[in-house]
Amino acid sequence: MVKKSQSVLFDRTPSFSFEFFPPKTTEGARSLLSTILDLQKFRPSFVSVTYGAGGGSRELTRSVVHDLQDRGIPTVPHLTCVAHTEEEVEKVLEGYISAGARAIMALRGDPPRNRPYDPDKDAFKHAADLVRFIRQWEERQRLPYRLSIGVAGFCEGHPDTRNRIREMDHLKAKLDEGADYICTQLFFDNHAFFDYRDRCRLLGIDVPIIAGIMPVTSISSMNRMAELSAGTNFPARLLKAMLRAGGDKQSIERIGINYASNQCSELLDADVDGIHFYTLNRSKATLEIYRNLGINNYFDVDRIHMLNDIYNS
Repeated sequence: MVKKSQSVLFDRTPSFSFEFFPPKTTEGARSLLSTILDLQKFRPSFVSVTYGAGGGSRELTRSVVHDLQDRGIPTVPHLTCVAHTEEEVEKVLEGYISAGARAIMALRGDPPRNRPYDPDKDAFKHAADLVRFIRQWEERQRLPYRLSIGVAGFCEGHPDTRNRIREMDHLKAKLDEGADYICTQLFFDNHAFFDYRDRCRLLGIDVPIIAGIMPVTSISSMNRMAELSAGTNFPARLLKAMLRAGGDKQSIERIGINYASNQCSELLDADVDGIHFYTLNRSKATLEIYRNLGINNYFDVDRIHMLNDIYNS
């Protein structure tokens, strides 16, 4: 049995968290700061910061981590296997720890797009290898705390693994190496998430499983999601609603926000461990979802539990 994490990231359940990416321009940095200020009032359990393909944004990621930690926001920087030696990963870990991070999201990652890449030179072939290395590094450093390590989950299947049974074995390997929680790829069909959660529990995986949500706010964003999350199902009822909008941007945005709000409401009713918003560095959609869920200036965990008890009685 894989033991449940005691991570401070989940000192309250359900957790609520956001994902940002490092901005590349001054304008992007200003926009991100505005987004952070908008969302900080909801007291997120944590925020995560992405890592460019092949580690291309590692310094930017570290800078964002430092800024967020200074604001008192628990921050989970991403770390990937691709195009890295053990020495490089150690330096990245040291940088994150010095910036104040106490958690890591360990991923296989995407290959670099604009430079030659030889996968045979990678020190880590799979995310499970990276999790094992982080735990070994942590022990060598004799840190006075235990890092919280998250890994990715794929409700509707990993695009590179057609054998779904084998895919779950890969997931369990990451937990067996010391990962503490799972954050899923974005999805639009809650039934896929519930089935995935049940399959995890059948395998003895008893760690928090965080649901990844990204509201559709435009047709172009939906196409981008389809590219980034190969294998994600776009349900017919969502597509029909989009078609009824007739290309009107405001209507499409409202449909996407309402759809994601209904997803979140159903997930909360089903006692989800947490919801992780892929924000694309914007706050509007997430703020609207909060309002639609009836959440005001804070995430009222006790009230959610009370309502769930009434609902399930």
